[in-house]
Amino acid sequence: MLNVFKISDDKLIINGMQVSALANPGGKAYFVDGDNGSDTQSGRSWNKATATIAQAVSLASANDSIYVLAKDMAAGATDPESYAETVTIPAGKSRLRLIGVSNGATQGGLPQMKIGAGSTAMLTVRAPGVLIDGIGFNGASSTGGGILLDDDASTKSAFGVTVRGCHFKNCKGHSTNGTLGGGVTWAAAGGAWQVLIENNEFYGNLAGVVLVGTSSSRPKDVTIRKNRFGAGAATDVDVYIYGAGGSAFNDVAIYDNQFTTVLPAKASGSVVRYMDLTGVASGIVANNYFAGIYTTAGFGAAKDAAKIPTAVGMPHNYSDSGLIVREA
Repeated sequence: MLNVFKISDDKLIINGMQVSALANPGGKAYFVDGDNGSDTQSGRSWNKATATIAQAVSLASANDSIYVLAKDMAAGATDPESYAETVTIPAGKSRLRLIGVSNGATQGGLPQMKIGAGSTAMLTVRAPGVLIDGIGFNGASSTGGGILLDDDASTKSAFGVTVRGCHFKNCKGHSTNGTLGGGVTWAAAGGAWQVLIENNEFYGNLAGVVLVGTSSSRPKDVTIRKNRFGAGAATDVDVYIYGAGGSAFNDVAIYDNQFTTVLPAKASGSVVRYMDLTGVASGIVANNYFAGIYTTAGFGAAKDAAKIPTAVGMPHNYSDSGLIVREA
């Protein structure tokens, strides 16, 4: 039996492992244990944990918290045992919290979702105010991507979503075209305002954060901060941040991120840049660090390293060669 106790107003320790958020006192807690749980159980304690994340989501209501335990790994394992399922947080379950019981934001330290085939996102969000914290997403052999923010401003809404402390690997919406999806993706309708993406690890994804379209509304007040974007090779990546779908973002803040791989170089890629923010109405790209000594230039509205329009400020960004300057 696991020992659970509160140590402060915003931390929980479960058998020595820190969980970064506590359940709202007004909501219920549900527990997922893929090794020892069963979907015939209530999910209301570790001893009665469900076996799947989807079952816990189906049992939970708005304002509830779901704690997901990482599956055991065998000695010599190079990939975590995964939750091989696609999950949807439906409308009506606002401010649901999906929280991994983890040893840090590493692939081996997090509970990992990986379906291995298919074109459905591993996690689809259709409710506002949702928190996704400490979950791994491995898109190997699938093209649905990691998290889909599915918001049509009518029957489903994904505004106010926070994604933090997660690990994304191999996520993509197409084999070479990063504009079709990646680690965190807005659906073609756009919407999903007030989104925060922070303190995540993006490794080896064809695309990291992707705005596919804005047929419903242009996302506003989007923050992408303190993330690491990298890959084993530049040829694994088409684009790290794509914000040019439809009418693009309005007021996007991209700051304090690290891009630890040199300029993306995916063969037959559609973007092949660090980022493309064409059409963004307003925002800032600041205090970011880009690997590579090729240049301190190449950043501007029509440039090769990153397309950043003049409507977006870009102070204090650096490469190995020093301060990056905006070009026309």
